[in-house]
Parts: sequence; structure tokens; C-alpha cells
Amino acid sequence: MARRNVVVTGLGAVTAAGLGAEALWSAAWQGSSGVRQVALNEEYRPLIRHAAQAPDIDITAYLPGRKAAFFDRAASLAIVSALEAVKDAGLDIETPMGSRTAVVVGTGIGNFATLENGVTALATHTRRLDPLTVPRGMISAAASHIGMVFGCTGPTFAISSACASSAQALGIAMQMVRAGMCDRAIVAGCEAMVTPAGMKAWEAMRVLSPDLCRPFSKGRNGLLLGEGAAVVVLEDEETARNRGARIRARLLGYGTTSDAKDMLRPDLDGAAEAMAAALDDAGLRADAVDYVNAHGTGTALNDSTESDAVARIFGPRTASLPVSSTKPIHGHTLGAAGAIEAVITVRAIEDGRVPPTINHMQADPLCPIDCVPNVGREQPIRHAMTNSFAFGGINAVLIFGRGE
Repeated sequence: MARRNVVVTGLGAVTAAGLGAEALWSAAWQGSSGVRQVALNEEYRPLIRHAAQAPDIDITAYLPGRKAAFFDRAASLAIVSALEAVKDAGLDIETPMGSRTAVVVGTGIGNFATLENGVTALATHTRRLDPLTVPRGMISAAASHIGMVFGCTGPTFAISSACASSAQALGIAMQMVRAGMCDRAIVAGCEAMVTPAGMKAWEAMRVLSPDLCRPFSKGRNGLLLGEGAAVVVLEDEETARNRGARIRARLLGYGTTSDAKDMLRPDLDGAAEAMAAALDDAGLRADAVDYVNAHGTGTALNDSTESDAVARIFGPRTASLPVSSTKPIHGHTLGAAGAIEAVITVRAIEDGRVPPTINHMQADPLCPIDCVPNVGREQPIRHAMTNSFAFGGINAVLIFGRGE
């Protein structure tokens, strides 16, 4: 079978910006941060009290008749995002999608709240362990739930590769559609680690900012956690056109590498090689890219390494190529980041708008890129690259292009 074209027909999201992909895009474009002070269990005595929390979800309001006890918060966020994305794609939610639809979910930790609650129950002996801990807490739970909601009997699985998880999920799903393994894929990223233990664990690594996330800025001092989910519906172009679907964008390229060097320290070669691989997969030269949605965590090493990788790939264009990070808006959502930032990237292409990197104070000589400081720009975007670089040295890069 010849290589098939892969298109984006649906978007959905639940993030600190609120319910919906449009709420996420509006916040990203306007530079409206969802970072707030969060209430945490005082027994943990957190030092960092700011994070980007998504709205509370009552899953039974979306799925009447289902037992809420089966759904962890991360899975609930993914399901609500999937309901939006499938509707946005113009698909009938009531009709089972069958064996030609795949479900691929990327998540770094999975259903962390369920696991935390189970450990707390055992440690404190204050209550018995919930008998649904295993089915609710398993890392593939969100994928199974989405498959059951939409009657997807095709390939269904989860990918866990830290902060590259949902970018890899999108890349692998694209390859599956291209190769004819399926005609459609519902691809999700989800994470909900803004919990007492989650915050303390990240705090212990000393990578959380005590005030603001400032990617690529001189004086940056760390990331801020976020939680949320996003879903992208991918389809074979012929399948989408035959049913009269709106083609929002094209997923053209995917590159992934492993640094194989250090669990925490990013590597220039690995990041640059993933970017080069994505361009090669898309059949594009570097000068065809008009915008890079950066991983941009706001940590000293990530931002300088990513800047160097951009310079290696884009050469003389580096000083004028817009490269922005939206993590100060929705927080660092870990395994969900790739999918959330893919939604923003698709909307940037559609609207011809580059979202800003907010909280920027001063240019850093170690980050000699155009990071679109504080105010977004209107400009045509033919192709956009979005980067996800994870702990463990796993890198994933996607390239999107215009739809119609």
C-alpha cells in the first residue's frame, strides 16, 4: 500500500484555560496564564503552591449511567477532551467506530491520584484499599475507556515516555494511519499530577519555579506543573474527504530519538537529530518551517539546549524564526504536553498567529532565538514544528502543515 496522507479533523482539550480547545487557544494567543495558587493537604507542607489546574470534572455528567468510581481524574480529562474532538471531527458519537479506528494515549505517570490514594490508605490504615484501584490506576485505563465510549475495536494502547509521551502517541498513530493499519486514530495526552505527593516529588528535584515560568528569559528559575488533557483526531485523507470532513491541518512528519546519556540532563545531539528526522519524514527543508512551538520548560539547561538545537537545524534563520513556549499558560503538563501543544500548533497554523512566550524579562545570550517575548504576532504559517523533550533523554518532534 502506498503511503497515505494523514490529516487532523478534530481537536479537544481540558486545561487550566478551561473546557475546550478554543479556550486553550484563546489563552495561548492572548497570553492569559492559568497558573494559580492551589490548595494542598497541609500535612505535606508544600513550599511551591502554584500550578496550572484544570477544572473539576464530573464524568457522570458526560457519561450518564457510567460508574464514576472507575474513572481517575486523568482518564476523565482525556474522555471529556475526546468527546469534544470526536464531535469537532463531525463524527457520530452514538455509532460504534469499529475495527478501523485506533486509540492511542500518551501519559507520563498515568492515573497518579489513584495510586497516591492507595498508598496513603495503606500507610495510614485509615481506610481499606479501594477494590477498583487496579483498573482505575493502570496506565492504559484512559485508552480503554475512550475505546469503550466510542466503540473502537482497533489497536488500543498507551505510551509512557515521560514528557514525550503524547507527542510519540501522535507520531506512532500517524504512522499507523499512513501504513493502512487503521483509517482513523483518536490520540490523547493526559496527566493529573497536581496532587500533594506529585507537587512534593517535583519540588524535591528543585526544578519548580517559586514564582513564574519564564522560558528562554534571562533569570528563568524553573517550571510550573500543569494538568490537563488534549485529543487530536487523525484520519486518512481519503477517508476524511469521503465523509465530507473539515481538514483542519496535516500531520506531515515525526522524528524521535534517545539521548542515551543522562536521566535528567538534556542533550543537544539528541534534540537536533529528532528535529532533523521530523523534517526528513515530512519531506521538507528547514526553510519551509515558519514557527516552532518549543518544549521550553523554563529551566536553565532545557532552554539553552533547545536553543542550540534550533540553531543547528535552522542556521542563519535562527535569529528571525519565531520560537515560542506556551508552558507559562497551561503549565508543564508532562505526558500531556505534546498533545496540548499540538492543539495550539494546529490553531496557530489555522489562524496565522504565533502565540507569545509570556513572563519574558530580558534576552539571554545562551538562548539566541526569537522567542516572541510577551506579545504574539500575526503572520502566515505554512508549516510548524512542535518539540517534546523528556526526562530519560527521549525526544519527539512533530511537523504540521496547513489543511485545506
